[in-house]
Amino acid sequence: MNKTAFGGFFLIVLCGAVLLRGPGLGLRPMHHDEANQAVKFGLLLEKGEYRYDPTDHHGPALYYLTLPIAWAAAKPTLASLEETTLRFLPVLFGVGIILLLLVFVKDMGRPAVLLAGLCASLSPAFSYYSRFYIQEMMFVFFCVGFIGSLWRFLDRPGRGWAIASGLFAGLMYATKETSVIIFAAVAGALVLTRFAQKKRSGGQAATAGMRPAHLILALAVAIVTAALFFSSFLANPKGIIDSVAAFQAYLAKGGTAGFHAHPWWYYLGLLTHVSSGGLVWSEALVLALACLGILSAVLKRDRLTVFLSFYTILALTAFSLIPYKTPWNLLPFYAGFILLAGTGAAFVFERVRQRYLKIPIGLLLVLGFAHLGWQSYQANFRYHSDPRNPYVYAQTSPDYLRLVRRVDAVAALHPDHERLLIKVVCGPYETWPLPWSLRRYERVGYWTEAPAADGFEDAPIVIASRDIAAKIGPLLADKFQAEFYGLRPDVLLTLFVRNDLWDRFIKNKY
Repeated sequence: MNKTAFGGFFLIVLCGAVLLRGPGLGLRPMHHDEANQAVKFGLLLEKGEYRYDPTDHHGPALYYLTLPIAWAAAKPTLASLEETTLRFLPVLFGVGIILLLLVFVKDMGRPAVLLAGLCASLSPAFSYYSRFYIQEMMFVFFCVGFIGSLWRFLDRPGRGWAIASGLFAGLMYATKETSVIIFAAVAGALVLTRFAQKKRSGGQAATAGMRPAHLILALAVAIVTAALFFSSFLANPKGIIDSVAAFQAYLAKGGTAGFHAHPWWYYLGLLTHVSSGGLVWSEALVLALACLGILSAVLKRDRLTVFLSFYTILALTAFSLIPYKTPWNLLPFYAGFILLAGTGAAFVFERVRQRYLKIPIGLLLVLGFAHLGWQSYQANFRYHSDPRNPYVYAQTSPDYLRLVRRVDAVAALHPDHERLLIKVVCGPYETWPLPWSLRRYERVGYWTEAPAADGFEDAPIVIASRDIAAKIGPLLADKFQAEFYGLRPDVLLTLFVRNDLWDRFIKNKY
């Protein structure tokens, strides 16, 4: 494939990725994790304050890299932010991952990189979480960048690739604590690749002519990059120490997963086949092509393909053995599968020389990729909040938006408008994403337990979780009207509106 054809097809792949990621970013209600990150970012945006929390929220890179987007969109406050503004960042990184694959052209070849880019572009998992304001797509972008630049550095040692490797490594660490799993998988894959190469060459392994100074430079860049982010750019040096102390908390969380505990095969099950409510989802095509990529590593002994095979298997194993699992955690090792899938697809066309066989194989691949794209469309634009979508996980229900609209409609009739008092009495699990949805209101109080009954009379609006609403409902029955809204599957919120404001709302409505 010549450069012109490759460039044209690659541009089409990029356009497809944009079309599956960019439109309708406000369709899906904010997930509680997204809302949590958004409010945390709002503090940085408004006051320039950020302190790393070693027990939650992950690393600081997400917040600092969102700042330029908020500034460019002229959104200087949390109240002015919108879902589309925040979700534009993961869209950029989701598309950027495909661009990063160009680093592998020298070793993988143009057809393999093009096919890998097609897999990444059309993957329902990749496209769905590219529309999520969480750390994941940034993290995968930095992982792919780290692997690609490190490989180029090992192939041709020099300051440029050393700096790139260190920069991506530092950004990985500053994005998410699970970076240590990726570092370990990459290190293990390099050792196993060297051993396999040495065994094949009869004890003589190829050695790169790198200088110790290059490795020191890469390490220094990684440390400085991570330290700048964790220290809030030197405003909070303690954040650097906290970034190390955080591993104790995350080790404990990973071992006692609670609600997030899933069996070891959870990730493979998500990718191969999920059937729910008449809908069937599968990215088995990518896994099948990746297996062919691993086969090509065995037969051809290409160093990069061997390395990617070891990395993918080691990372998959590590993430699968950790009891704590969320569906977006599959993305870092799934990126390895996608790279191998490109190699596997190219390997098939390389080995099958008969034209009468290439045509049906090509048609099958076209149908398979079309199916992936159709699933991505369904996941992002039709079933974006539907529990039957395998990548929907504890997602906020669209019914919750009715509650938000009701609060807005009632507040518009109150003399104080956005300064009216709202009391929220919910457990931590039921509170989010209310702080995001009520961000424009200046007087919102949050409690995790119900105070005395007379503590509500001064609030025109009260929002309560189901268990607390059952306790306070009888006490408020004479003075408030109650409505019920779904927050998440099997999770209800109760909206109490004081009678005088409710009567005004009803008169205005009719």
